[in-house]
Amino acid sequence: MVGHGRLERCLAAGVTGIALAITSVLFTVPALAFGPAAEQAVLLQAIETLPKQLKPFYKEHRLEIPSLSPEATPPERGSERRFAIDRLLPFPFADLPRSDAEMKKRFGEKAPEVGRLPWLIHESYGRLVEAFKGRDKAKILEESDTLAGLVAEIHNPLALGDNADGQKTGQHGLWLRISDKLPEAMERKLDLNPGPAVYLDDPRDYVFSMLNATYVWLDNVLYVEELAKRGKGGYTEAYYDDLMRRAGPLLRERLSSAAEDVGSYWYTAWTAAGRPEVK
Repeated sequence: MVGHGRLERCLAAGVTGIALAITSVLFTVPALAFGPAAEQAVLLQAIETLPKQLKPFYKEHRLEIPSLSPEATPPERGSERRFAIDRLLPFPFADLPRSDAEMKKRFGEKAPEVGRLPWLIHESYGRLVEAFKGRDKAKILEESDTLAGLVAEIHNPLALGDNADGQKTGQHGLWLRISDKLPEAMERKLDLNPGPAVYLDDPRDYVFSMLNATYVWLDNVLYVEELAKRGKGGYTEAYYDDLMRRAGPLLRERLSSAAEDVGSYWYTAWTAAGRPEVK
């Protein structure tokens, strides 16, 4: 990342083109997601939400789910796994297109810039239905993992805003601190409490319910993180202790809701496939 000193020198020199380029780099949001601690907690709790017909399959094969494997390594993830929709529309996003094609038709070149998270969920859900129909254990577990990561991400308020890394509010590095470092620090204190998985009547449209229910927390995340930083010289143990106290309840709520929704998507995909026997 370009240092602030270099940016100031460029501005002072009046090198407008370079300054704009540097500003663009500074404001680029990292292609990150929830860290392993958060995603693994969501996966394990999602299994517990399942009905008795489906839970044994996931429990028996949980270590074969890529993200829960003992050899698991965090995959590379692109910027399409976010959806900074507030660049294009105001909350509550009443006129948001319901498909990738409609999005591109309405917003043209701007559409890919905000990410593709809702459409990635649609696509992954469809693949999971097909995997269940084929009773392909490996594909079921792999796609269940992919879908879980995407559903978890749409429960992350930072994934849905243009200020995802705090770059607009002087909170640079916010994404890493909230999405990775905080869940890691709270790993044994997350205490997720999801409700039971339910059948989703319209799994495609449900994506947008999750989006709105998550976006309302964005300002809260920015505010409590700023409070945790006040009076501290850096991102020290004291900072994370304060952040856990202030943001911990919000993180638990978001991850619990994610686990419930992941279980619901798995259950709905299995039902849509005809409830095949899986072993």
